[in-house]
Amino acid sequence: MGGRKPQKLTVPSFPPQMLTRPLLLVTLISAFGSSVQYGYNAFVIFHPAKYIQNFFNETYRFRNVISIDLSLLWFQWGLTVAFFPFGGFCGALMAGPLVDSIGRKKTLLVNNLLAMIAAALVISTKPMRSHELLICSRFFVGICAGIAFSVVPMYLAEIAPQNLRGALCTVADLFITFGILLAEAIGFREVLGTEEGWPILLSLTGIPALLQLLFLPFFPESPRFLLIQRKKEEEARQALKELRCSEDVEQEMEDLRQEELVDKAEKDMDVMKILYYPGLRWHVISIVVLMAGQQLSGINAAQYYAKRIYLSSGVSEMVVWYISMALSLFLMVFTTLVICIVETSGRRILLLTGFSICSISCIFLSMSLQLQKNIPAMAYLSVSFHTIFLIGQATGPNPVPNVLVAEYFLQTTRSTAFVIAGSIHWICKFLVIVTYLHMDIELEPYSFLFFWPFNIATVVYVAKMIPETKDRSFLEIRRVLSRHLAQRS
Repeated sequence: MGGRKPQKLTVPSFPPQMLTRPLLLVTLISAFGSSVQYGYNAFVIFHPAKYIQNFFNETYRFRNVISIDLSLLWFQWGLTVAFFPFGGFCGALMAGPLVDSIGRKKTLLVNNLLAMIAAALVISTKPMRSHELLICSRFFVGICAGIAFSVVPMYLAEIAPQNLRGALCTVADLFITFGILLAEAIGFREVLGTEEGWPILLSLTGIPALLQLLFLPFFPESPRFLLIQRKKEEEARQALKELRCSEDVEQEMEDLRQEELVDKAEKDMDVMKILYYPGLRWHVISIVVLMAGQQLSGINAAQYYAKRIYLSSGVSEMVVWYISMALSLFLMVFTTLVICIVETSGRRILLLTGFSICSISCIFLSMSLQLQKNIPAMAYLSVSFHTIFLIGQATGPNPVPNVLVAEYFLQTTRSTAFVIAGSIHWICKFLVIVTYLHMDIELEPYSFLFFWPFNIATVVYVAKMIPETKDRSFLEIRRVLSRHLAQRS
């Protein structure tokens, strides 16, 4: 036929780029100011639990003269705990529209304002004798966690050069672990986990939020957002120059223009349109499997069971506190190792290794927990298998899924993809937390076996359907993924 052939898009090839000082600083500020809040607020509520429940009773007695009924007390405590993942789900739904309307950086800043409001609410709880303020505060910090869980890796993926993208995205998970460590360190009864100190303990989430509010405005917005979604080419160029500490950014600018051309076919896609769009169907299925697998691997059960496992080995509660902090510190070191190798080993091998370790650990942990009823020395094996399980989580299931969510989608659909991924994350987390309490009563040590099939299923899916994406541009990943899924599906 006489028509011209469509112009073939070329994918620029980039030399490896260095981690510049501005890029390092914006990564640390973004992760410390937002991701730390997720880890901290997810765990800090449990340390002063009995003092918070005493406060519920005192508040009820102040209003009604009589003491609170036990069932009502547990209902109020359940609301306090449950409103965090519920807020996380709401935050995940809010993240997509926010980042597309005001940008990635401004979304994090708005999120920090909400965190400071939450801190003010919890500080006001005791003076105003209002448990409702505490519950509202937990809902707000849940929203903050839901937004941070999606926006931090999205922002870091978009400002990072392709040879550092996986490493910088994984920093978010490192700081979630750091938040857990902080909650362990200052939540103990010898520090702030006391009758007088728990409002201060819960309000400390405002400190990283304030620091990010002060320092993040000095760093640039995502160049991809500026060029592809806002058509501000000169601002995008200046942002790249600042992040790369170089005047020569035209090669990356050309990559952004190429992505903009391909991205036009996927504009204005909400969640329902993405779910029904044939070209992205397997991309969505993949992130749903990875996010569900992350939560259904047993991580929440392992965290719930941890104190009981340590106490069964014969140590005191004070020693359990030291063990918990040491384990969190070790997991931070291990996650740092993952950051160092994610660009050399690749995402796929980390996922396969991590989920495989979790599946094997589930079996041996169940066996050792059952055997220690008759053989007390088996408690030490239970501690070992529990630690190995957490190492498996830190290897791949925790840090890698968000990296792949950012890499599997182009600019205008990435925010919607994070809405889907974040929603699955929080729904599964909530379901596991609620159902595991009943499973633990019915199945006791064998409750860990419930998670084994999910680990195996995720390993099989990753082995069959997930290609390697390391050191590739977003356009290269799109083409490799489409070709790989077409061959395997």
